[in-house]
Amino acid sequence: MDILAAMKERRSTRGFLQKPVERGTLERLLSLATQAPSAINLQPWEFTVVSGEEKERLSRLLVKRMKERNISCGPGAKKPLPDYFRERQRGLLNVMLPNLPESLHFQDFVNEGSCNFYGAPTAIIITLDSVFSKARLTDIGVVVGYLVLAAHALGLGTCPIGLITAFDDDIRDVLSIPEEKEVVIGVAVGYKDPDAPINRSRSERVVLDDVVKWRE
Repeated sequence: MDILAAMKERRSTRGFLQKPVERGTLERLLSLATQAPSAINLQPWEFTVVSGEEKERLSRLLVKRMKERNISCGPGAKKPLPDYFRERQRGLLNVMLPNLPESLHFQDFVNEGSCNFYGAPTAIIITLDSVFSKARLTDIGVVVGYLVLAAHALGLGTCPIGLITAFDDDIRDVLSIPEEKEVVIGVAVGYKDPDAPINRSRSERVVLDDVVKWRE
């Protein structure tokens, strides 16, 4: 697949088929993702790939913890969002809400969906060793970009999930991840369900002048 086409076509998947992703496909996906550049070639990322019953067990625990602690998805802002950020957020809501079941509140869908990886058969947990400063989160962002584009090229759907970082201790415990590894993000991976209405949701991107400033 042409990389430019993948960049234009790829969107987050929130409805997956219950079809396992083959080990070989996951290995190829991660091999491609880890071609990403990193500062002085540190390659600071580590991946824990969770499938099958282990993934179901993790999902059940995260949903339980989310409800116990009343934790909800949010923009991670330190103060109220300016109107232009709120407008972008509304753009996503406007395309997603018509594709949700009438009885399901948007926030409930996102919160529980995040914690069960939207039903994807595989979850990839990406961690960063505590030896590194927050500056290396830049490298994690780059490798996630490579991962989701490579997945699209391989015929897979993905959805990066940040909410799970609220439960990093639980994740480390259930997956036997060493304490010095910080859970940075999760990525749901699987085959997109073509009949899931939610997958028809496609938010637009703002015009270039809204996010690019030229200095010449």
